[in-house]
Amino acid sequence: QVQLVESGGGLVQAGGSLRLSCAASGRTFSNYRMGWFRQAPGEQREFVARITWNGGSTDYADSVKGRFTASRDNAKNMAYLQMRSLKPEDTAVYYCAAANAFQPSGNVYGPTGYQYWGQGTQVTVSS
Repeated sequence: QVQLVESGGGLVQAGGSLRLSCAASGRTFSNYRMGWFRQAPGEQREFVARITWNGGSTDYADSVKGRFTASRDNAKNMAYLQMRSLKPEDTAVYYCAAANAFQPSGNVYGPTGYQYWGQGTQVTVSS
């Protein structure tokens, strides 16, 4: 089991920045690839970003590309999502998720590709 706890959400004005953190515990963090997803009210959970087990590769949804940056610190068992130039449409509950990097990956851009989830943190961007 991997336990994930997000933090860093809040209320910010459009154009502002936030950094989300995801603290992992329970297993060797470096064995897991990480994903970030978000879910707005009445919407499906959508892919935001992902980062490989060693941080060597990242990938982003088109809607956040150039504004969001995923990173990780395996020594601290932490993953991060730096969000800049926030827009009202970024308002959602943000989740970090983990999947074993050394098992069949499934859909790395969809929720089914991840086995472990945090509780989510609310991000609200005002106009």
